[in-house]
Amino acid sequence: MKTDTFEITELATGRRFRCQPRQSLLKAMEQTGKCAIPVGCRGGGCGLCKVQICSGAFECGPMSKKHVNGEARCRGQVLACRVYPLSDLTFEYRPSDVPVMTQQQIQ
Repeated sequence: MKTDTFEITELATGRRFRCQPRQSLLKAMEQTGKCAIPVGCRGGGCGLCKVQICSGAFECGPMSKKHVNGEARCRGQVLACRVYPLSDLTFEYRPSDVPVMTQQQIQ
């Protein structure tokens, strides 16, 4: 059965939400109010939303190599703001050493 949306699950919290095709994981999470990970710049530069994809197909947009190098990307470590699910997907948030930015610093 073909679906128009994908089911996304964050493993540590068990939070689930739906994601539209061509929608980033982060945007889908924000739209459904299921805050499972921190939100930063939303553009692939700050590294705050780094996650580990555990299962499912996805494609990536450009993201900072400082936070996700090629090797990490091959292992499924990506920035949620720049990953686009192609199927149902499970992921895990793994906090990094990126300093937490306040909303004022982001603007």
